Amino acid sequence: EVQLVESGGGLVQAGGSLRLSCAASGFTFDDYAIGWFRQAPGKEREGISCISSGNGNLYYADSVKGRFTISSDNAKNTVYLQMNNLKPEDTAVYYCAADWGSCLWSTGTTYYVDFEGYDYWGQGTQVTVSS
Repeated sequence: EVQLVESGGGLVQAGGSLRLSCAASGFTFDDYAIGWFRQAPGKEREGISCISSGNGNLYYADSVKGRFTISSDNAKNTVYLQMNNLKPEDTAVYYCAADWGSCLWSTGTTYYVDFEGYDYWGQGTQVTVSS
């Protein structure tokens, strides 16, 4: 059974940091991309970062680039999202999800990210950033 379990959310002041963890089980970790998503109240879900440990691909959305860092520990089948310089607009429920294949896909001339094909999801963890 595929399981993804997020942890590490909480309440933090603006400018602070949190590290989210996504512990995966039930599938071959290297064969899958792990993505981080977030959804704020009244807003659509947003894909913010992904990693595929099998080929080392990484991606960050512009909204988090330079502040968030994604990494993976293959020995622990765990992906982390280090979030620094948090802002009130980062407040959301954060989810990790798994998709077979790569974080980035090639068209032959460029790479693109596809956040629509993620099949397995965790339960989410709340991140609240106070101003």
